[in-house]
Amino acid sequence: MKSKALTSLSLFAALALIVLCPVQAAPTAAQQAQIDTLKKTYPLTTCPVSGDALDSADMGGKPIDYLYTQTNPDGTKTQRLVRFCCGDCVTKFKKDPEKYLKIVDAAQTKAPAPATAPVTGK
Repeated sequence: MKSKALTSLSLFAALALIVLCPVQAAPTAAQQAQIDTLKKTYPLTTCPVSGDALDSADMGGKPIDYLYTQTNPDGTKTQRLVRFCCGDCVTKFKKDPEKYLKIVDAAQTKAPAPATAPVTGK
């Protein structure tokens, strides 16, 4: 009986991880090239959501690079790189991107070039 309960609990835990930690699709070659270019001027070394270091061993040591498509006041679109420490922070960002983009923008004012690029094919 205990074995059945543990199996059910394990299955539930695995399902919860799948639902709560969505996997981001791998970027296309064009998107990866754009990410690589934008990383050169990205102003933060910490996650804009959690404040944790992007290269933290606690978070696996590899940041999640996310291209956010922003509509500008003139109607054009740009893609902005936002780097996160983990998938949970990506989920939080998607709920209120403007809140977290303000953090990136504040850091960007101290950097020499904006971390945006024209939208390329998806």
